[in-house]
Amino acid sequence: MKSTQCYHCGDSCEDSIINFDEKNFCCNGCKTVYEIFSENNLTSYYNFQDNPGAIPTKIEGKYDFLDNKEIAAKLLDFSDGSMQIATLYIPHIHCSSCIWVLENLHKLNSNIVSSQVDFPKKKVRVTYNFNETSLKEIVLLLSAIGYEPYITLEDYDAGKKAVDRSLIYKLGIAGFAFGNVMFLSFPEYFEVDGYWIEEYKNIFRWLMFFFSLPVVFYAGSGYFISAYKGLRSKILNIDVPIALGIFVLFVRSSVEIIFDLGTGFFDSLTGLVFFLLLGKFFQQKTYNFLSFERDYKSYFPIAVTRILSNNKEENVPIYDIEKGDRLLIRNQELIPVDGILINGNAEIDYSFVTGEAVPVAKKSGDKLFAGGKQLSGILEMEVLASVSQSYLTQLWSNEVFQKENKSPFKTITDSISKNFTIFVLSIAFIATSFWLFFDASKALNVFTAVLIIACPCAIALAAPFALGNMLRIFGKEKFYLKNATVVEQLAEIDTIIFDKTGTLTTHKENTISYDGVELNQQEKSILKSSLRASNHPLSRTLYSTFKDVDVLSISDYKEIVGKGIEVTYNETSLKLGAANFVKNNEEKATLDTSVYISFNDEYKGKFTFKNSYRKGVKSLFSSLKKDFDLAVVSGDNEGERVFLQENLPEGTALLFNQKPEDKLEFVAKLQKEHKKVVMIGDGLNDAGALAQSDVGIALSENINVFSPACDGILDASKFSKIGMYIHASKKAIQIIKYSFILSLCYNVIGLYFAVTGQLIPVMAAILMPLSSISIVVFTTVSTNILGRKIK
Repeated sequence: MKSTQCYHCGDSCEDSIINFDEKNFCCNGCKTVYEIFSENNLTSYYNFQDNPGAIPTKIEGKYDFLDNKEIAAKLLDFSDGSMQIATLYIPHIHCSSCIWVLENLHKLNSNIVSSQVDFPKKKVRVTYNFNETSLKEIVLLLSAIGYEPYITLEDYDAGKKAVDRSLIYKLGIAGFAFGNVMFLSFPEYFEVDGYWIEEYKNIFRWLMFFFSLPVVFYAGSGYFISAYKGLRSKILNIDVPIALGIFVLFVRSSVEIIFDLGTGFFDSLTGLVFFLLLGKFFQQKTYNFLSFERDYKSYFPIAVTRILSNNKEENVPIYDIEKGDRLLIRNQELIPVDGILINGNAEIDYSFVTGEAVPVAKKSGDKLFAGGKQLSGILEMEVLASVSQSYLTQLWSNEVFQKENKSPFKTITDSISKNFTIFVLSIAFIATSFWLFFDASKALNVFTAVLIIACPCAIALAAPFALGNMLRIFGKEKFYLKNATVVEQLAEIDTIIFDKTGTLTTHKENTISYDGVELNQQEKSILKSSLRASNHPLSRTLYSTFKDVDVLSISDYKEIVGKGIEVTYNETSLKLGAANFVKNNEEKATLDTSVYISFNDEYKGKFTFKNSYRKGVKSLFSSLKKDFDLAVVSGDNEGERVFLQENLPEGTALLFNQKPEDKLEFVAKLQKEHKKVVMIGDGLNDAGALAQSDVGIALSENINVFSPACDGILDASKFSKIGMYIHASKKAIQIIKYSFILSLCYNVIGLYFAVTGQLIPVMAAILMPLSSISIVVFTTVSTNILGRKIK
């Protein structure tokens, strides 16, 4: 892999080197800063207002839809008077240089008031005078300086989502109350004598009471609500004993304060809620720059060009497209609806929909499906169905996408909560019955003491801290999980399904082999020159292999869509393309992707394109076979079957020609056999299977661009570590179980004092936080040690 250091910031550059002035830069920001300081003037270097021609030709017309006020308004955060504010997602934000350039946009366009970068989310918030400039001009400016925004149909549909900060507020209130109650309790802990302490003792106690009110009725309210819902559903979840413990702590402490019987357990109460909320906060690790809930809207454009009856063109939102409309699709644009090709050279890349890696040639009258990308010039098509009725969007009508977000998965904490609750209540009633017979005055004290000390705070903290830390460890290793529950689900996996195209293989490179008569230097030059003029993906890939061959000037060039290229240079004629076009009768039909060539109607040979498999595929499968059932599913034909059978472990299921719905049904079939399935894919064609599986992992070459809805996103560079991540998840569950044993030891000690009627506030104040802190330390240290083993 190509690697070097950025001339400006010193960061390592991998596959993203920008070479300028014989220097390497890691991003456009570093290159721009270098150029600007060379020019000593930002506006003199990028004077777009006086030089509109500085806008790259490759994006001309691409953002014409922003001239439509209805569409542009949907992308605005604020619009009033002469000011508008828009927040744009910029995947290419990389470093401090990028921030500097983007926050100095006002120097490039004086009508921009300000621009502010949110680096973690890779977004820039631009405030501008819309009487003098427009959102389109700002987007073109960003594109021109190398920071093209990523604008999709999802942005058009999305409303402004409110950020839920309630957990932070609750944690702040509980922490504030806990700290103050502890300070107010110190004199009573150490039985400090003195007139001032004795005189104001009741004031201190009532202050502790008032500090506890917001903790119980606001910060701890979620536990009561969850416990109520659980009991109503006849489920004893972990929040039932927690809510019971909080309730008993508050009632008993209040009674002691009101009747001047003692100081109560307000310190333990506020500390309990604080540590529980802290664990919940720690578990709530999010990756703001990623989305785990994407569908086709994240991939589709906002608008498309419609051709009117008078041959004029207009940009319209794709939701306004109707059957019978005529659309203009430009090079590299997505086809948003099903339709019929009217005219134009159509080379459609359906890899993101079907998984088939080879582009498909279409001629006038052929049907085009939504989700394909046009690779060869401009085409016109007639719409057969609206967006919501197109082939691609039908996948999202499957019931698997309509399920509520609540997972039916039962966590390890919930699994033990029922038995724990029954155990605690049994101990409480048995101990109370004993003291009713021997000393009735202690019975109520013992009953409440058991419920207080046996509150499962340490048990409730084990999973959040262990799994929360695993989320962070995985994140550092470029494996981003949706939430902590996914770690537990990974630990139960026994079957792994891999998509082939884009998952086992990489889009970045192909392996090309030549089978035939060796070409002389002139033939190679003619071939390279012919490939140079073609925009076909296979032509571009093959062209890159002739680096040291001279290029000739060819005037007689003809490209026939769906067949190949015909060229004449001096007295030499060349044909390259499909077998039937080159008239090669010697070759039998094959499933491989090949380009055939002939010179002067004499067949020379063929170039065969093989998918380039990721490094470590064979060793990864060999290591996984010991513990998991394995399968490979693909939308491609069976051309790779022999290769996979030779290189993958015996018994690996291989399924080819799989449509998106076939992949989904295959996963569902395994689940009916009580298999726990993880699906690993990369495109929209895998979306159904990813949603249906117990854990769906999207593999991405660039985590900042599109990936389908999933439970986790894995950077492609870490593909070979999949097995290590799953095994680490299993060991994390073992750590949680050891934590439960440690917590049980604390409970046994506490229960001894509670059952014998010896529990006093200071003992509870020491024992409960000590158990919580020790669990937190144990899980954190253990998972950190585990994390070092997967680096």
